[in-house]
Amino acid sequence: MQFLQPCGVGSAVPRSPSTVRIRLFATAREAVGAASVDLAVPDEGMRADELVAALGRKYPRLRPALRTSRFVRNDRYLDDLAERIRPGDEFAVHPPYGGG
Repeated sequence: MQFLQPCGVGSAVPRSPSTVRIRLFATAREAVGAASVDLAVPDEGMRADELVAALGRKYPRLRPALRTSRFVRNDRYLDDLAERIRPGDEFAVHPPYGGG
């Protein structure tokens, strides 16, 4: 039941109620070629580590970034990847990056 659909920044593409919006930053965005993708999840949700594994399977070029990234669920950094990600949540992948 896992599908990922690229969508653009600020995209008005409607989401199914059984999806999670995955926002991608820096090298994660470059690896996927999109600012965000949608992932179908079961109604009961899935663990964050399962979601990360699904992203890595779908986008092999994303795997190196996933190994060093921090993850955010609904604007809160996750300390525990066993936390459940539920339909309607927003999940973000933040690889290490710097700015000046």
